[in-house]
Amino acid sequence: MCGIVGFFNSVDLNTVSPVEHVLRSMLTTMGHRGPDSSGYWCDELNIALGHTRLSILDLSSAGAQPMKSASGRFVMAFNGEIYNHHSLRNELNAIISIKWRGHSDTETLLAAIEAWGVEETVKKLRGMFAIALWDKELQSLSLLRDPMGEKPIYYGWVNGQFIFASELKAIKKFPSFNNEIDRNTLALFLRFNSIPAPYSIYKDIFKLEPGCIISISKGSNDIKQTRFWSTEDVYKNGIAFRFSGTTGEAIKTCEDVLANAVNLQMQADVSLGAFLSGGIDSSIIVALMQAQSSKKINTFSIGFDVNQYNEAKYARDVAKHIGTNHSDMYVTERDALDVIPLLPDIYDEPFADSSQIPTYLLAKFVKQKSTVALTGDAGDELFGGYNRYLFANQYFGIINNIPTSLRKMMGSFIMSIPEEKWNMLLNRVLGKYFANIGSKLHKGVAGLYSKNIHDLHFKLASQIQSPKNWLINSNEYTSIFNDSLYHFEGLNSIEQMMAYDLITYLPTDILTKVDRAAMSVSLETRIPFLDPHVIKFSASLPLEYKIRNGITKWVLREVLYKYVPKELIDRPKMGFGVPLAEWLRGPLRDWAENLLDEHQLKEDGFFNVLFVRNKWDEHISGKLNWDHQLWNVLMFQAWLQNS
Repeated sequence: MCGIVGFFNSVDLNTVSPVEHVLRSMLTTMGHRGPDSSGYWCDELNIALGHTRLSILDLSSAGAQPMKSASGRFVMAFNGEIYNHHSLRNELNAIISIKWRGHSDTETLLAAIEAWGVEETVKKLRGMFAIALWDKELQSLSLLRDPMGEKPIYYGWVNGQFIFASELKAIKKFPSFNNEIDRNTLALFLRFNSIPAPYSIYKDIFKLEPGCIISISKGSNDIKQTRFWSTEDVYKNGIAFRFSGTTGEAIKTCEDVLANAVNLQMQADVSLGAFLSGGIDSSIIVALMQAQSSKKINTFSIGFDVNQYNEAKYARDVAKHIGTNHSDMYVTERDALDVIPLLPDIYDEPFADSSQIPTYLLAKFVKQKSTVALTGDAGDELFGGYNRYLFANQYFGIINNIPTSLRKMMGSFIMSIPEEKWNMLLNRVLGKYFANIGSKLHKGVAGLYSKNIHDLHFKLASQIQSPKNWLINSNEYTSIFNDSLYHFEGLNSIEQMMAYDLITYLPTDILTKVDRAAMSVSLETRIPFLDPHVIKFSASLPLEYKIRNGITKWVLREVLYKYVPKELIDRPKMGFGVPLAEWLRGPLRDWAENLLDEHQLKEDGFFNVLFVRNKWDEHISGKLNWDHQLWNVLMFQAWLQNS
């Protein structure tokens, strides 16, 4: 895994600072993404590429970047891993004679692009990537991002110059960076905890959307964008060619497709491990890894003293049954709290999914023994794992028949009782089905006023329902969720929610969280569920194989039961969280009070001070829980102080 930077169509930077100095300065900010080596390449001051390397495949200098193609036409800076690059080499060797210099996937990519062109090559890839490619013949620069957005790449304009980098902090090192904070993007951040592509927190700086290529040519400021992967098209094709096998064939096919993806992603020239929570997704990845390994694989989990947030005991039981070399570490409240000052720098732009804290702690722990770790991310979106899918579908069927006036009364009543009290009242009855019942009830109140199932899903996905109430002079940008286009026609309501999560919540929140946390400690994470073959299989699989008789991820469970007994797996979904509400009233109160200082908020000029302070007062008094909404504000304020 690596970090990439560069600029194009630049003025003569030597009049301000030598190009090499600018590149080194930008690369230094991302040393965590590539601690093993770094390099740069520039051509007549029109194009400059930089690369910082975490060596995973071909640890020799033959894998160093930026790398030129054999003919010299292309120069590439590449972040990611191409898992099928050996088969691509075999395919290339069958049609042309190539004298390979090493065995890196970067060299494979360059040879493939010379043979097949950019778009044809990228359609063949099974991997994660962010690529900068200079075409000397056409005098054009292309940026490419993997289909689901596992690897980040920012691009845009700084004082009229085109800049790109894996992280914003590198772009901010470009001479005279002075781009303003985008207030409209801030509204999106408050709604979603994170910032969806193509937006960034700064004006004129963007995230490349997943599955896209942008190109810019010498002497022009026009950016051309093309899409080589469409998740919507994958689902359309899945509808047209539905899996029609028997139940047994569905289970066997699911196992085979996942096992193949896991096998590909286990290739590395460095130590390999896996995250293991003891839940379905991580357990199935670990089980398939161990089944294909001649020695015990390394698995890792972290635990908390607070039972409500502790999954380590389940992970240990699963690891013992599968037979892995398992390590777990119990972290204290102090360990978790000490992470908070690091978050603005780790996440680089405002990010407020509070599970970022345990994710970082786990990544740091895993890095002690492994350089690469496989994870179970994306199983929920692909195979119907979130309880909200069933809840939303049933909920809308009920509220659609309730008069509006009665809905308002119900909402007021639910919000009048704090989340903790709802947990105490209903845990005995519903605890075996749902964790954090109070939080789910409070979040469900917004859905009482939904017009349709998509509107309800949008509200459930929104941490803050009306960002404009919290902000000054902000007009929220349109996102995929609330644009005027209707996506995923032909899917039923539950399938639509899953598909929307796959293109919104997954890349914007989950993949961002894992990438930044892991790369901050120079750990590469890999996600077998996001192999294109797995995604296409999931898209073709009828819903009855994903959710059956109220059981989520049914087909995954059936595969997993071949390796792990039901009693070790079947339990309420816990999530990966921290006791945020209690922390804000306790050990984090002074820190939060400082960030929410009335005079500071007024001086910064982004937030409606009275509104925010009222929410803070309600929270610390225990009257209502606003922990997650306030965490969004706090993460922005902490980032602002650090920027």
